[in-house]
Amino acid sequence: MKIKGFLKDVTGAKRVTAARLDAFAKASSHIEKVDPIAEVVKEWHPGRLEVVVTDVRPASKTAVTVRFERTDGKKMPFFYAGQYLVLDLKIGDAVVSRPYSISSAPCEGRQEPGFAEITVRRSKGDGFVADFINERVRPGDVFTAQVGCGQFYYEPLRDAKHVVALAGGVGITPFAAMAKEVAHGTLDMDLTILYGSVSSDDIVMKEELDAIQSDRVRIVHVLSGDEPGWEGEKGFLTADLIKKYSADDTTYFICGPQAMYTFLREELKKLDIPARRVRFEVFGQAKDITKFPGYPVELKDETFKMTVRRGIHEDVIDAKATESIVTALERAAIRIDTGCRSGECGFCRTKVISGSVYVCPENDGRRAADKDFGYVHACAAYPTSDLTIKIPIE
Repeated sequence: MKIKGFLKDVTGAKRVTAARLDAFAKASSHIEKVDPIAEVVKEWHPGRLEVVVTDVRPASKTAVTVRFERTDGKKMPFFYAGQYLVLDLKIGDAVVSRPYSISSAPCEGRQEPGFAEITVRRSKGDGFVADFINERVRPGDVFTAQVGCGQFYYEPLRDAKHVVALAGGVGITPFAAMAKEVAHGTLDMDLTILYGSVSSDDIVMKEELDAIQSDRVRIVHVLSGDEPGWEGEKGFLTADLIKKYSADDTTYFICGPQAMYTFLREELKKLDIPARRVRFEVFGQAKDITKFPGYPVELKDETFKMTVRRGIHEDVIDAKATESIVTALERAAIRIDTGCRSGECGFCRTKVISGSVYVCPENDGRRAADKDFGYVHACAAYPTSDLTIKIPIE
C-alpha cells in the first residue's frame, strides 16, 4: 500500500466519492440490459431444454444407445464425463423423469451440433421406462431434458492419476464417457475399467469400448457366467482381481447394480483403501425396500391414502408401502421434479405435514435441518401410514 501522507490519506475517501459522482454524471442514461456473465452462464447451464432424438442404435442384444441433439441446433450444455442427464417422458397417463448416465464424451457435446447419448438396457420386468426407451423411442421424437447433473466425475485435485473403474452391466456408461474423453486428450488420467458381465454376447458397448483402448485406457472384461473358451478374467470383481490392476495410488470409481455395491463394499475393505479414494455412483431407487434394516415388513402389502397439496390444490391418491412417494405421484400423473432418484440431489424435496414414512438409509441425503423440520426426498421415502404432503407447484 502506498502512503501519500496524513492529509492526503485521510481525505482520500472524499476524493474517491467525488470522482464516482463525477463518473455517474457523465455516464449514459441508456440502461444496459445485457449481462455478459449471465449470458455465458445461461449458455453453459440453460436448465431444462428441448432435445430431439437423432439416432437409435443397438449397444448389445439387450440395450440401445440413444443420441440427443438440441432442437435449436446449439452445443450441448457443459457436462463432465461421468455426469447424467434427466429425461422427462409422458408414458400413458404417467408423467415421469429418469436419470441416465451420459455415455458420450463432453468433447462430443461441444461440437456443432453437439450431442449427448444415453445407453439403456431393457429391464427384467421392473423398469417400464427402460422398456419404453428400448421399444418405442425413435429418431424425431422430442423430449425435455436437463444435461450435466451429479457428482460422479474425475477431479484431479482430489483423485489419483490412476483410476480403476469397477463396472457392472449397464453401469459401464459413465466410464465409456470417461474413456472417450481420455482418448480425445481432454481428460488427463490413466483409466483401467474392470467390466463385469454375465456373458460375452451381451457386453454393453463392447465394440465401441474396445476400439478406444490405448496405453491410457484399458478395458478388462470379466465374465461371471460359465462360458467355455473364454480366455479373459472370470468370476466377480473380487479384492484379488482389483489389486491385480491397481497402482500404488489409485482412485476407485464404482457404478452398477445395487447388489454389486453391497459385494464391492466388503471386497474393498479387504484392501484397506482410504475412503477418500473410493467413489460410488448413486444407484437409483431401491429395488426391494423391504430388505433394508428397520423397514416395517408387516406393512409391505398395505396401500395408504396420500393427500397431496400443491398451493391451494389438493388431491388424494393411493400410495403403496413398497413404492416411493415419487412413484405414487407419477402413477397418479402428478408432476414432481426429480433428478438422481437416489436421495442425493434434493430436486424432489417434499414436506411431510402429517403421517409417517420410512426413509431408505442408503439414500438419505437430507440435511440435518430437513430431518428436524419434516422434509424428505420423495424418491427415497416410503409411506407407512396415511399421510399428507406438500410439494412445489410446477
